[in-house]
Amino acid sequence: TGGLRGAGATPAARSPARLWPGLTPASSPAYDIGEVEHAVVEGVAVPGGDVRRVDPVAAVRAEIAARPDDYAGAKAPYHETSVRMADCGTDGTGDGAGAAGCPVLRPYYRDLTGDGRPEMTLGFRLLPEKLTAVRVYTVEKDRLVRVMSYEDAVSAVELAGRTVIVRSPSEVAGYEYRLQWTWDADQRAMLLTSDEMLRTADGGRHTRRPSASPSAAASPSSPSSRASDR
Repeated sequence: TGGLRGAGATPAARSPARLWPGLTPASSPAYDIGEVEHAVVEGVAVPGGDVRRVDPVAAVRAEIAARPDDYAGAKAPYHETSVRMADCGTDGTGDGAGAAGCPVLRPYYRDLTGDGRPEMTLGFRLLPEKLTAVRVYTVEKDRLVRVMSYEDAVSAVELAGRTVIVRSPSEVAGYEYRLQWTWDADQRAMLLTSDEMLRTADGGRHTRRPSASPSAAASPSSPSSRASDR
């Protein structure tokens, strides 16, 4: 806005300097960080093979049932999410607003795989923690398939082309984390293709990042824990 502005002199290009050339290359990852998410969601109908007709609340309930350690019982970290599912409407909608509101957020539909059919991007609150779960679902052979799963403190979620962008607060004043998942046809999943720490447009304020989810924390190098430990 307002035209172009000079960014100063362009620095000279330099090739990367390789450190420790005698170091034996690693042949396998040190930790399983769950880079690929491709899981059939059992018990959720896909009428006519159309993801738009899937009940988003049913998809969340199926996940809650599959992860009792996270949701079932008063000692589970996200037990309040399970309790508040009773507030979700019978039409499968929820806006996530209000102290007693449904934790399921409005679903969004966009073709993220390039096959001409939309995928469903869904979010829901992880309560009482101040975290948000972000999921992407597609349809394969009339079955609902989860192809992306991420949960953390979330400032914003954006869709751009075939990419899901998640912005999260940083403990460093004036910076935020920006993570991007992009569809990969070989893995048939959304892969984490970019994990950056960037300055915010307004300079931002110092915001303490809530701890990652119990499931993510189990893997020392999961996206959530790596973002917190950078």
